[in-house]
Amino acid sequence: MQKYLVIVESPTKAKTISKFLGKEYRVESSFGHVRDLPKSELGVDVEHDFAPRYVVPRANTKRVNALKKLTKDVDIVYFATDEDREGEAISWHLKEVCKVPDEKSKRIAFHEITETAIFHALEHPRNIDVHLVDAQQARRILDRLVGYELSPFLWRKIAKGLSAGRVQSVALRLVVEREREIQQFVAQEYWSIEIDVSKKDVDTKPFRAKLYKRSGVVLDKFSLTHKEAADSIVSQLTGASYHVVDSVKKKTKKTPPPPFITSTLQQEANRKLRFSAKQTMMIAQQLYEGIDTGKGSEGLITYMRTDSVNMAEKFLDEAKSFIQHVYGGEYATGPRRYTTKAKLAQEAHEAIRPTSPQTIPSHVKEYLTEQQYRLYDLIWRRAIGSQMADAEYEATIVDIFASKQAGEEFLFRSSGQVVLFDGFTKVYSIESEEILLPRLTKDEELELHTLEGIQHSTKPPARYSEAGLVKVLESHGIGRPSTYAPTISTLIARNYVQREERRLKPTEIAFLVNDLLVAHFPQIVDYAFTAHMESGLDAIATRLIPISKDTPENIRQKIIADNLRILTSLGDDNRVSGQAKIIIELPKAPQFSEEYGIGEWTPQFVRPYQQVMNKRLGVSDAILSSRYIKGYIDFKEQRYVKNLSFEKSRTGGFRRFLRR
Repeated sequence: MQKYLVIVESPTKAKTISKFLGKEYRVESSFGHVRDLPKSELGVDVEHDFAPRYVVPRANTKRVNALKKLTKDVDIVYFATDEDREGEAISWHLKEVCKVPDEKSKRIAFHEITETAIFHALEHPRNIDVHLVDAQQARRILDRLVGYELSPFLWRKIAKGLSAGRVQSVALRLVVEREREIQQFVAQEYWSIEIDVSKKDVDTKPFRAKLYKRSGVVLDKFSLTHKEAADSIVSQLTGASYHVVDSVKKKTKKTPPPPFITSTLQQEANRKLRFSAKQTMMIAQQLYEGIDTGKGSEGLITYMRTDSVNMAEKFLDEAKSFIQHVYGGEYATGPRRYTTKAKLAQEAHEAIRPTSPQTIPSHVKEYLTEQQYRLYDLIWRRAIGSQMADAEYEATIVDIFASKQAGEEFLFRSSGQVVLFDGFTKVYSIESEEILLPRLTKDEELELHTLEGIQHSTKPPARYSEAGLVKVLESHGIGRPSTYAPTISTLIARNYVQREERRLKPTEIAFLVNDLLVAHFPQIVDYAFTAHMESGLDAIATRLIPISKDTPENIRQKIIADNLRILTSLGDDNRVSGQAKIIIELPKAPQFSEEYGIGEWTPQFVRPYQQVMNKRLGVSDAILSSRYIKGYIDFKEQRYVKNLSFEKSRTGGFRRFLRR
């Protein structure tokens, strides 16, 4: 009889792990999430601490019942979902829905699916991390509050089928605003004066130099803005002689880039392999969950949703030995340890790397698809290269004086670079152009081949590529490793953006949606607010803030305030006239008083607000209350939004009101 049950999310992951374990273990898959907020309603009790109401979708019922039965027949249940917030939440939901008692429940986590990693995890189980679960729940609830209210608003104002979301709408704003920059861009003309020169009496390739100084003044990009100015200088230089006045050589080094995290992997795969973010994550998932390489199925890379650049000491030692053996001692400088830039790197605890340096891409190529091979090769080279020596270069700067008996003084400059030692670039190539300059001495005369004025014009900012959008989202602190690819996929699926020459071009409907959201809900699509909320979720995950009644209310109340504003656009268009008494729900948070035109809840502050309502509605005695809702005033539209069912059921009525 099997004594232990191991539950993972994916059938492929289950198949790989089952090959490492004995007959006492049974490995099953939950096929992802087993329960979620209901699709047909808000599913969040906004009146009682925003408590979520989870349901098991009908499609998952059969699987959940099977797992329930299996958990009862074993001694220990190991929850082995991914070690990030989402994985932790899946484990917690499984434990709750299967009613597994604490004494039978164990949580195991690993960064790679190898036999060593799995047995190490089984030897060091832990409890489910409720802080990670709380952070994931907070994200899910906040996303539901925003999306559940904004999407119907878009259906009413534009068209059905549109969607909005906390991260999605901010990403859309970035794309639309970049397109507007392009549309409003005005090109500016400028000119440069360039020469091709070479050593005299020696068969050497000419090299190019640009005009750098004119009469001792350094020229900037826009010093020459029209053809006449450029032609004048070319005319003055006709018949001039050229000689070297200075030649400076300087040795420089370039350090290897750190191993991949989720965002940089998506950026490089897009740039070098032309993979979309979604495609990159799908292939990385396959490499992580296990590939049969002829010796059984085993994961080739570590977990791919991470914002940490840390690597295990064991891998660092193995990489050093591998580099020494294959490339030589001069390429192995010892372990390099990198520091994570993110303030609270919370997804996983290792960078994306191969599970073993010895698994060279060419050795496993026959077992991989072309796309799997290309991505694995990129990951392997980046990780191994990160542990190699610096690349060394010799940079040369040559200043060339154009002399003529009369006239102004002109100084040209040329820069070159040669590789002295390739270092990490032997494995991981980078864009670095080698410009060879001949060996020159001071006062050496040069032969002129070409003298010309070249016209240029400034170019508008480029549209975001998927890589570029991921990079700017990360720089703003918006979203996390698990959200970048789904966010971009949603923008494309909803026809908000289209791919054009590997760039993201917003559609007409994207402009409509973005402008509407920015006009009505500026806080929701504000970069700083979204990033601040991510920091709050990080703080919950890292135990800095508990999610409870004692949690600071700023995020919660701001969501509520914004949702109250949403309500004003969702009701009936009935106007009020004559003598009527109206009960209004006012926001309860003083920090939002400026937005709503009132201060503390005292008569002297409420009275002017009441007078404004009376005047706009044509009534004499509008009643203000912070306890009950019978209606809501939309001051912009000057209309009264009714809610006649509220008195019968406070909670239910409020929910119905939200959906209208």
